[in-house]
Amino acid sequence: MKKVGIVMGSANDLPVVRKAIDTLASFEIPYEVHVYSAHRTPAEAAAFAKNARANGFGVMIAAAGMAAHLAGAVAAQTTLPVIGIPCKSANLDGLDALLSTVQMPSGIPVATVAVDGATNAALLAAQILALSDDVLAQKLDEKRAKDAEGVLAKDAELAAEFNQ
Repeated sequence: MKKVGIVMGSANDLPVVRKAIDTLASFEIPYEVHVYSAHRTPAEAAAFAKNARANGFGVMIAAAGMAAHLAGAVAAQTTLPVIGIPCKSANLDGLDALLSTVQMPSGIPVATVAVDGATNAALLAAQILALSDDVLAQKLDEKRAKDAEGVLAKDAELAAEFNQ
């Protein structure tokens, strides 16, 4: 199975990124995690992205806050799918990162999840990898069914309590 490359612009993003790591691990998807800044270590970020396909990666996830150029910087260096996670910051509650991540120029796509949406980034990466992996596709189907069962169980619990 192809690996998922995870890069974050700062180690401060780890609490958000950990949700992606945990989700990938739950599906037994291999991953590699790095801290590369689009602004402070651009050469390292570019090299990681340029060599990602040759190094066995199938999808990249990039998390950053504030200016949040990391996902775009990664996408500029690879044709692998790139998923951006805009992270909240103290100043604009993540709106700045969201706008930076989602406004990519034509020809350099970045799929963008919600602010701090690391779980969905990992699930999207899993769905992309599942296009060529039937076992992973089955695991995703099973998770969806389990999630639906949880919602219906909560519905039954609330209905028993409030619907007289």
